[in-house]
Amino acid sequence: MKVLILGAAGVIGQKLGQTLAQRGHLRGETIDAMVLADVVAAKPFDAPFPLESVACDISNPASVAQVIGADVDVIYLLAAVVSSHAEEVLDDGLNINMMGTFHVLQRCRELETAPVVVFSSSNAVYGGEVPDPIIDETFLNPQTSYGTQKAIGELLLNDFSRRGLIDGRGFRLPTISVRPGKPNRAASGFMSSILREPLNGQEAICPVSEEFSHYYLSPRKCVENLIKGTEIPAEDLGENRCMIMPGKQWTIRQVIDAMTAVVGPEPAKLIKWESQPEIERIVTGWRFDFQPQKSLKLGLEADNSFEDNIRYYIEDDQPFA
Repeated sequence: MKVLILGAAGVIGQKLGQTLAQRGHLRGETIDAMVLADVVAAKPFDAPFPLESVACDISNPASVAQVIGADVDVIYLLAAVVSSHAEEVLDDGLNINMMGTFHVLQRCRELETAPVVVFSSSNAVYGGEVPDPIIDETFLNPQTSYGTQKAIGELLLNDFSRRGLIDGRGFRLPTISVRPGKPNRAASGFMSSILREPLNGQEAICPVSEEFSHYYLSPRKCVENLIKGTEIPAEDLGENRCMIMPGKQWTIRQVIDAMTAVVGPEPAKLIKWESQPEIERIVTGWRFDFQPQKSLKLGLEADNSFEDNIRYYIEDDQPFA
């Protein structure tokens, strides 16, 4: 089996690649080769099979054609322009989030090999005037350009799957926290930085109130769920191949209290509270009362507590910070 990860230089792409390399198999087959593709070089890691790192810009169909050949069995489509970036620069979001997804699916159509395509969508596809709780069947009503572009990707994934051109499955990711590394341009980035930076002895800014509630999942559980989602039989997915990935809802105060419960009170003292209206405008347009019944029934899981999210960061990422 040959696996391709598009967006392999990102946090989830890197962790997914490393986990698959340690695992060595997928969908009942031995992984024989893996390609890590991104606009910047993905970091290499040890693998028991040939591992190739290549440049790929999914906004360019010729670049996509170079990395997706007839020998690719599973494609993880993780590459994206994140929320604030897509809101600030509409063309970047359209070119990568919308057209990039189309280029990947169209390449699969041309090859006529119907690979498994695992698409990272977002709960930003929901919003506006829809009732709580949000369930998998709630109609998509995004209130940002990023959410709109992801919703278009979901519709394309469903249609190409219906036609037998791919075996698609899409997962609406919660906010992933605690993310390692430097802050990115995601509007949700502070939901990691207010924990990550204090855990590493640095100040962090929280732009929303401590009552702000959000839906979270750790990077470790996200990777586990992507792999489980890859292995779900197509007949179990139903007519809608896209679903909410499990997570849990916590307030800012609760996630800070979780950090304090794990490591003590000192890191929380490094958090500064400064309102940022441009961030508040985006995140308050998101919906948070999610009921991911479909993915839970199919075996995907949320973290048990936010203390686990903190522990996973310390175990998996803090030594490299």
